[in-house]
Amino acid sequence: MQFTASTVSLTVDDVTASQEFFTTHLGYTLQQAADGFASLTRPDAVDLVLLARGIQVLPPEQRDQHAAGVILAFTLADGLREQEKLLRDTGVEITMPLRQEPWGERLFQVTDPNGVIVQFVEWTTPDTA
Repeated sequence: MQFTASTVSLTVDDVTASQEFFTTHLGYTLQQAADGFASLTRPDAVDLVLLARGIQVLPPEQRDQHAAGVILAFTLADGLREQEKLLRDTGVEITMPLRQEPWGERLFQVTDPNGVIVQFVEWTTPDTA
């Protein structure tokens, strides 16, 4: 099996709000859109598909599910710089400020208007103590 691309599909209440968040604040580009659907891409990250809750293209048992519990994580080279850039250039709210974990993970989070958590991770040297 050989994959040609990776896509995360998120079911949200307001497709337009998430679409604008990801294109305005996180550099995604709109590939396709229709009522209740948007496909977003970015050359250095996983593609995103946004589907409106209740959309008929989903099987009935999936239509009313929400993207709750999903953390969309991206690895960065410099988390502090990127957090400051997001605040300065786009005004996006940081919902979990940058923190350092003892196992070598430096991370911060933002949240889109539909509650999708986006986490940015930088891997560092773990604490040895």
